[in-house]
Amino acid sequence: MKLNSNFYLRKSVTTIAQELLGKILVTRINGITTSGMIVETEAYSEIERGSHAYKGITKRNEIMFANGGVAYVYLCYGVHEMFNVVTNVEGKADAVLIRALEPLKGIEFMLDRVNKKSLKGITSGPGKLTKALGIDRSHNGKKLNSKELWVEDRGIKINRSLIISDQRIGIDYAGQDALLPWRFYLKNNLWVSNLK
Repeated sequence: MKLNSNFYLRKSVTTIAQELLGKILVTRINGITTSGMIVETEAYSEIERGSHAYKGITKRNEIMFANGGVAYVYLCYGVHEMFNVVTNVEGKADAVLIRALEPLKGIEFMLDRVNKKSLKGITSGPGKLTKALGIDRSHNGKKLNSKELWVEDRGIKINRSLIISDQRIGIDYAGQDALLPWRFYLKNNLWVSNLK
């Protein structure tokens, strides 16, 4: 079942980031369905320096200020497209970066998109998973219950003891806020990104 808007409209971005673990991210692009279970996330809030919204609204980040339940897709380092779930209510810019997935459906199409023969690591990182699932900046602002892009709850229960919280990756510019333990991942999952 697709997550309804109430899931995304809550105030605690860190709670949502943890509860997205075990949910299924699905794309249906040009008739091809691909999906993966979310195994790693990072929470971002406008109140901390790690967030694109910290300094206010810009052309790049304006979708973060929308009602929760839409995609925020941006280009990182001019190469990688990164997929985020916008949360909270309109005017409050919170989002969850999806960092890693465990591939489920359409694996042959994922391999083709990333030009690999081996499954190893094809969705173990935010830039990799978007390529594998066919997500790009054309999906920026798309509702997460659309026919092309959505998140499902399939009743997978994640034991809290399996959720590890750690510092987010690649945001040294955020100073003390870089130390916030707002990265969440499933303990011992083989698909979690291996960066430290």
